[in-house]
Amino acid sequence: MKRLLNTLYVTTPGSYLSKEGEAIEVRREDGTRTLVPLLALEGVLAFGAVGASPYILGHCAERGVSVGFLTENGRFLARIEGPVSGNVLLRRAQYRASEDPERAAAVTRSLLAGKLANQRTVVRRHRRDHDDPSGALAAAEETLSRALTQLDRVLDPAGEVDRLRGVEGDAAAAYFAAFGAMVRRDGEEWRVCGRSRRPPLDRVNCLLSFAYTLLTHDVRGALEAVGLDPQVGFLHADRPGRPSLALDLVEEFRAPFADRLVLTLINRQELAADDFEIGETGAVTLTGDARKAVLVAYQKRKKEELTHPFLAEKLPFGLMWHAQARLLARHLRGDLDAYPPFLWK
Repeated sequence: MKRLLNTLYVTTPGSYLSKEGEAIEVRREDGTRTLVPLLALEGVLAFGAVGASPYILGHCAERGVSVGFLTENGRFLARIEGPVSGNVLLRRAQYRASEDPERAAAVTRSLLAGKLANQRTVVRRHRRDHDDPSGALAAAEETLSRALTQLDRVLDPAGEVDRLRGVEGDAAAAYFAAFGAMVRRDGEEWRVCGRSRRPPLDRVNCLLSFAYTLLTHDVRGALEAVGLDPQVGFLHADRPGRPSLALDLVEEFRAPFADRLVLTLINRQELAADDFEIGETGAVTLTGDARKAVLVAYQKRKKEELTHPFLAEKLPFGLMWHAQARLLARHLRGDLDAYPPFLWK
């Protein structure tokens, strides 16, 4: 198993990253500086106007520490990493599987089964603990259960992945239509109407987009660590610059990790309405302090322990996508007959 290492988040505008021996020096505009040993890191994420010397970027690449640059609001800009590593035979097996309609459909079905089952569990847990006066959550649970049944009925290899995507799309619409019922905060400022992305048009979607960006970065690192190509996926179509396989694996963790993190931050009133800024176009963004609060909560959630459903081992949540990446690699190599999705209970 891969050790649970840390990600360094640099959020102060005007910061500059440079090399100091075997450490990253973070120098701020006010002259203060912080040294972070590279040995303790698996990745660096820089938000907004953060600079970096070529020497620290090269050193990070040599040490296998990825460096990602995002806007202040969490939109991905670029990622710097070292030479491609991993088993070339594994990558060839991945490429062959992605081009084989039946194998691609089998992996896609497993990914979606994990996603829909986990969404249903989130809804069920909320219904168990809270009232559902509108009936929105009951309806979403029924739709998700029906979609899980429909996954097994898509049997024709020709165009099967597209049909599976259609089943997932209908279920996702029902899930996000009911998402607002799980937000237990009064006031128009916490109202959510479905899913909006680029840009997010309400506070809840702003938090979801930010959490999904962080999760995608971590999942991509897990795939690269086992030697898989994060850009060649099964559910998400190939597109230049798009980490399709990372987006595939993220689907299993959106609801149990990111969605529940967002709901916790909102429902426990750890964020206020004025922690967000609304632009002229209606785009909603996090303030700097709020972004730091979300990052702290995100890292804390990664440390929570739970039992892996397939391996039957207790692991921190932040290792679950590493475990799934290894299981996917084992399936592609032929060591497992099927890819076992992550099922949260």
